[in-house]
Amino acid sequence: MATGVRRTTLTLPAAPVGPASPLPALRAPGDVHRVELPEGLELPPDMARQLRYAPLDSLLPVAVRDGYGRKRAETTLDALVIENDRLRATVLPGLGGRVYSLHHKPTGRELLYRNPVLQPANFALNGAWFSGGIEWNTGATGHTTLSCAPVHAATVPAPDGGEMLRLWEWERLRDLPFQVDLWLPDGSDFLLVGARVRNPHLNAVPAYWWSNTAVPEDEHTRVLAPADGAWHFGYEHALRHVPVPESGGADRTYPLRSEHPADYFYEIPDGDRRWIASLDATGHGLVHTSTDTLRGRKLFLWGAGRAGRRWQRWLTEPGTGGYAEIQAGLARTQLEHVRLEGGAEFAWLEAYGPLAADPAAVHGADWAAARRAAGDRLEAVLPREQVDAAFAAWRPYADVEPKEALATGSGWGALERARTGHDLPGTPFAESTVGPDQQPWLTLLHTGDFPRGGGVPAAPLVAAPWRDLLESAPPGPGTDYHLGLAQWHAGDRAQAVRSWERALAHGADCRPLYCLAVAEESEGETARAAQRYAEALDCVPDEDPADGTEHIGPLLPALVRAAVPALLAAGRADEAAAALGRLPEADRTDGRFALLTAQVTLAQGDAAAARAVFDRGFEVPDLREGDESLSDTWFAVAEALVAGTGPVTPDVRTRARAEHPLPDRYEFRLRAV
Repeated sequence: MATGVRRTTLTLPAAPVGPASPLPALRAPGDVHRVELPEGLELPPDMARQLRYAPLDSLLPVAVRDGYGRKRAETTLDALVIENDRLRATVLPGLGGRVYSLHHKPTGRELLYRNPVLQPANFALNGAWFSGGIEWNTGATGHTTLSCAPVHAATVPAPDGGEMLRLWEWERLRDLPFQVDLWLPDGSDFLLVGARVRNPHLNAVPAYWWSNTAVPEDEHTRVLAPADGAWHFGYEHALRHVPVPESGGADRTYPLRSEHPADYFYEIPDGDRRWIASLDATGHGLVHTSTDTLRGRKLFLWGAGRAGRRWQRWLTEPGTGGYAEIQAGLARTQLEHVRLEGGAEFAWLEAYGPLAADPAAVHGADWAAARRAAGDRLEAVLPREQVDAAFAAWRPYADVEPKEALATGSGWGALERARTGHDLPGTPFAESTVGPDQQPWLTLLHTGDFPRGGGVPAAPLVAAPWRDLLESAPPGPGTDYHLGLAQWHAGDRAQAVRSWERALAHGADCRPLYCLAVAEESEGETARAAQRYAEALDCVPDEDPADGTEHIGPLLPALVRAAVPALLAAGRADEAAAALGRLPEADRTDGRFALLTAQVTLAQGDAAAARAVFDRGFEVPDLREGDESLSDTWFAVAEALVAGTGPVTPDVRTRARAEHPLPDRYEFRLRAV
């Protein structure tokens, strides 16, 4: 059959992604990727430099996506299919361009882990993410903020005369456009992917890319790569160099032979071909290879421990098989950002396809023989020179304009084109894609004045050129609020505080008060932060205003969730309880607030009531990767029950853990404990 691209739909049980948080994302996305380097650890110079290069101080201008739950219903999703007579790839343009399925027709094998449900969870930099397939991670260390967002898609002529599927979007954390071109040469067993990240600016920008592939996992799954060493990184935040395949008394190339979740970044010698494969008991599975620009290779495993299995069930459907991840990126590790000069680009080619190697060699005790068996088979079915030739053939087509539009992403790229006039051949950001989020900024660009009225502030922009426009605009609630966000992002915290105070003086809503509370927290001013949160709560009505100027919607719940921990930290437990009491009944029963209720009642001295919350059972839909607040609260309640009116001594802690073991449903601790 001729290679083609077509529209289709995919129906599966899905929990809606829901709305974004109405509060600005002033904070960095947690400390999951915080690195601690053991004393005396020697790092390659480029790695040492890139580990410290441009970490995120906040998620601005991106919004946090935390409006999802865990109630799933049959949902029909738009999908795009590219196939030839050997492979069929199914892509979800509304969910970051995820390759949901890669089906090998001759063998009937699904080469990827294909999640039977769509269940958002808090793994992306900005929250909502789901497991499975192949995802394109760009922006900064972690899963992309576009995990559950639409991207642009269109057909483009392929180098062999067929059709390519092009995906592209404007990534807002680093203000960089990227594209991914997928095609299947006639008769090929490999999905080819041409990718590039461009820097249209004059200044250098930190860049990041990791292609993340979920693969099926069982006790026989082995992941192979041409390396004898790896950089190990776990949820204890320590980076260390370990031998491959065996370390700590176990062969870590079998994902289920580890107990705890961990990353293994393989150290592939310079000049060697870059590949990684996941093979089953019969020696069959998926192999990924690329041109050398994509230098890094990684195995992520959940491990066989209780928490890893719990997370697997949390992210998919209980009773289905688990998965591991094999990944490829621009640097040795995902903990690094790479400098991309102004006007430059990173471009490379990837290939995904089936591999069948001698199972006796793949699973033998001789690691060199195992990886040689896989590497030799790869060279036989897809020579390295063929990948390099495919990359060279693709390069002229990367700039070819799309033919037929298949899906529409955001209008942020169109807004940047309006501001700069950037010429980005191959990735048109059409003026027609400008929507309500971009329109106020387009008005500022054309008139020099930020629009007034409308109640809810516009989506933020924080790059220096937009900050300059805000500084020149007439003052007003929206202008000063957004100027404060841009100043905060630039590290000018004192000016940000002054801008938010001016926004309040001009009649802004409660959001500047929230920002001022976060500013106090960042300075360690616990009491003052709590007071700011209390003021922010006071200025939010319990119901929508009668004149219809603003829809309160998720604003009150978002503020309550942020304020309660600050009020507790300041010893204002009764006020925290009152804040929870303002919530509608539907919100109070949500697991996000059930956990806060347990913490508040414990702080008020009623450990039995706090324990009753746990006994009734709840789920926190957006529990963050690495977050231990569930287990910490459980054990704090247990200690209070055991101690009674007495002090919490080491003996009390020991008894509490013995008498009140943590139930499986609340076990999410990813590090060794």
